[in-house]
Amino acid sequence: MDYGSPAVVSVPELYGSETLTWAVIGLLVYWFGIIALRRADLLPEYVGTQGPILTFHTKRGREFLDRLSKPKRFWRAWANLGVGIAIVVMVTMFVVLLLAAISAISSPQPSGGVQQPRNVVPFPGVNDFLPLSATPGIVVGLLVGLVVHEGGHGLLCRVEDIGINSMGVAMLAIIPFGAFVEPDQESSKNASRGGQTRMFAAGVTNNFAVTIIVFALLFGPIVGSIGVASGAAVGGIAPNSPAANADIEPNDRITAVNGATVETNGDLADRLEAADGEQVELELNGEETTAVERSLLVTATMANGPAGLDVGDRIISVNDQSIATERGFFEAVGGDERVTLTIERNGDQFEREASIGAAVDVTEDGPLEAATGPTDETFVITSFDGERTQTYSDLESLLQETDAGQEVTVAGYFGDEREEYDVTLDDHPRQDSGFLGIFGNPGTSGFEVSDIGVQLYPAEEYLAILGGDGGSYGAVTDSFFGKIGLSILLPVIGVIGLLPFNFAGFTGGVENFYEVQGSLAALGDSTVFILANILFWTGWINVQLGFFNCIPAFPLDGGHILRTSTEAVVSRLPFETNRGHVRTVTTTIGLTMLISFLVMLFLPFLL
Repeated sequence: MDYGSPAVVSVPELYGSETLTWAVIGLLVYWFGIIALRRADLLPEYVGTQGPILTFHTKRGREFLDRLSKPKRFWRAWANLGVGIAIVVMVTMFVVLLLAAISAISSPQPSGGVQQPRNVVPFPGVNDFLPLSATPGIVVGLLVGLVVHEGGHGLLCRVEDIGINSMGVAMLAIIPFGAFVEPDQESSKNASRGGQTRMFAAGVTNNFAVTIIVFALLFGPIVGSIGVASGAAVGGIAPNSPAANADIEPNDRITAVNGATVETNGDLADRLEAADGEQVELELNGEETTAVERSLLVTATMANGPAGLDVGDRIISVNDQSIATERGFFEAVGGDERVTLTIERNGDQFEREASIGAAVDVTEDGPLEAATGPTDETFVITSFDGERTQTYSDLESLLQETDAGQEVTVAGYFGDEREEYDVTLDDHPRQDSGFLGIFGNPGTSGFEVSDIGVQLYPAEEYLAILGGDGGSYGAVTDSFFGKIGLSILLPVIGVIGLLPFNFAGFTGGVENFYEVQGSLAALGDSTVFILANILFWTGWINVQLGFFNCIPAFPLDGGHILRTSTEAVVSRLPFETNRGHVRTVTTTIGLTMLISFLVMLFLPFLL
């Protein structure tokens, strides 16, 4: 679906290339400042430079690591577990990057901004999915991730009797860009191959452990104390809509319509349908009220939809019957399968014939395709087993009442041609009902309409992913690791289409959709939201660090583990081998990874 307004004011719209330009200018000024300080010999001895990167070195902490490393058998067992995890992740990352590169070659289309080069840079405000409002949580998460990662290397150095020259952190301005442990080269060479492997695996092991710990805290006591605030959550406002003209903004909550309380998103449609007249009074955030002149606006459309409507179109009438509300639209359609719509677009009016029903794509090898034959054309289902279907929701409700093996009559339109098919339903793979074999498009005939032009923010769905009650993901959010998997997707979940908006934590205005309850309420909403954001980004960044460092390419940990593992395998081969064989294997895999990454990132924009 192509939504006419962004989630909670999208980062690309607010910042875009302008922010990137200012970031580059600021970086150059910062870099020239470092050069000036270095030439004037004003930098302390413990501060080094590598281009614009400042490295802060210290020998403190070595005694602490010596004491902490005393239970060596425990730490070796812990690191051995990490070696196993790292190898599994390494193989997975190799396959994923390779398949992504192949996909980029075979289907070179940019994917909704995810593949934009700027989104590889982990800078809030530059990366589309790391908004400036989330900067405090991201910075804390980076610091924690880098410290535990390099701390793991340092700890295993002492466990394996490898000396440490210094430790430190690398900074790009105020952004933690990396951390490091400088092992003593001589003692590192003398360490066993297993000891070296454990040392390299220790960082990612700690990152994954921190991920589990912080998400457990987030899903448990923190999110357990957060509830959805009353009202309909406004996620987006269609341009030139009644809501926009009434100065309603994203992140507002509509708490009443003509004095009738709105508790949830679902209540809003009911209250609007019950309201008479073309003007309604909306209460916002439980405080101010505003008058809204209703008119029926198209707020979302599928690409190349069968009705031929665009986001922002106004539907003036149906079969010459004037309408201004969603309820009036469906009443005017009634039982008619084909209607004449009067549309206003950019100040001009025109008429369009349209089939009104559930717009579906027919899936391969499904029961419906067995009747229709292979087709790429959208099918508008206007009747299912004798029942009128004006929307995809109508069709879903009727399908839930069917059984596998049941024969039904499906009628609808391919273009202007009405077709009718007798279909025998299959077993549904995920629920106890019949299976038709379709991919549905929300709304009616592939478009959605609104009386006032707001797109609602499903606050309960995001909270359910983070450990709250409710939601529609069922068994996935019932498991701890299922919640982690979905939580990792939250910053891009709107782009991949699982939910309408990306989620960057309880920040940027979305915190207005939530309230703190229970024992933690004494801390105040702001404090709990800050804790939630820190935990969310700490978990998110640590799992990213873990996966990234498992890529089997130098100078990443995965590259070093690949080398030591390859040495172990090659040394057991029944013929004479040397370091050249090891180098051939590691270089080939490393170059494959680098080429795959560059192809995935840049090829779609070059073709």
